[in-house]
Amino acid sequence: MSNTETSPQVLECEHEDHGPTEIQQLHPRLVSLGEGPEAMTVRRTIPQLERSFVGAWCFADHYGPNLVAATCGMDVAPHPHTSLQTVSWLFDGEIEHRDSGGIHDLVRPGEVNLMTSGHGISHSEVSTPQTEFLHGVQLWVVLPEHAKDTHRDFQHHRPDVVDIPGGLAKVMVGSLAGDSSPITTETPLLGAEVILRPGADWEFEVDPTFEHGVLVDSGVVEMDGVEIDKDIMGVRDAGLGHLRLSNPSDKPARVMLLGGTPFEEGIVMWWNFIGRRHEEIVELREAWQRDDDRFGGVRGYKGALRKLEAPPLPGTRLKPRFRRRR
Repeated sequence: MSNTETSPQVLECEHEDHGPTEIQQLHPRLVSLGEGPEAMTVRRTIPQLERSFVGAWCFADHYGPNLVAATCGMDVAPHPHTSLQTVSWLFDGEIEHRDSGGIHDLVRPGEVNLMTSGHGISHSEVSTPQTEFLHGVQLWVVLPEHAKDTHRDFQHHRPDVVDIPGGLAKVMVGSLAGDSSPITTETPLLGAEVILRPGADWEFEVDPTFEHGVLVDSGVVEMDGVEIDKDIMGVRDAGLGHLRLSNPSDKPARVMLLGGTPFEEGIVMWWNFIGRRHEEIVELREAWQRDDDRFGGVRGYKGALRKLEAPPLPGTRLKPRFRRRR
């Protein structure tokens, strides 16, 4: 998915230190992915000024359920990425993916598609004609310095449904509840969908070197006893080897559980690019605008646009962002 926001709201936030037993709550902001009243809107919980990453997860958009007939669905023309991996996960609907690595695949509920941009890639995303409702998450993973210019790649996996006390889980990245995903990443990560039945209480082992985020898709969930409402992400720093998720309500609850080792590198993240310096972002934007071979071409896209044009750069110098605001 493209980050089409050209004028992000700037919020002044005070820096706070959080211990491993404290739960930080990240509230989403609404971002439109198009123009006009029918444009699809997403709820974005990271990045924020107070926290840029959960592990190496650097971007989380949560959308739907959207009635395609009312929102025109998803039609994102070819757009570029660098130095990141995109992770697509659907609860409902279907999206057609095409990229300049020659991949043409579908994103379906319960199946993870991970695309590695590395040095540069372009891709398009379009909801299929048979999609009535579109509902899911789009996540980005920042690539570390040693892998930021790696080759293009694409991985697809349909995880098994794993029984857990009081619910079900699907592991898309990493390991959880005795199940492991074959998806490979450049930093240690965890990504899973967890469904908790009414009244469920599940305490389980986690890697104590990981920080963890819980994004609530539906219902209400308690994370280590702290209530997290729908569309909010609860985040806990590394340091503990167990995590407790509870559903205090009389309805099922669904969350995305994200985790990873703290990512301490500084990055410049603007539009769909990740770099390390302002000058690098300027070069990437210019390369995309002049159709540089760095990003390749997407074959078979039949939308109204040939590609998404990069928005104008801001009038100020882009500064690196870190795991926590500095």
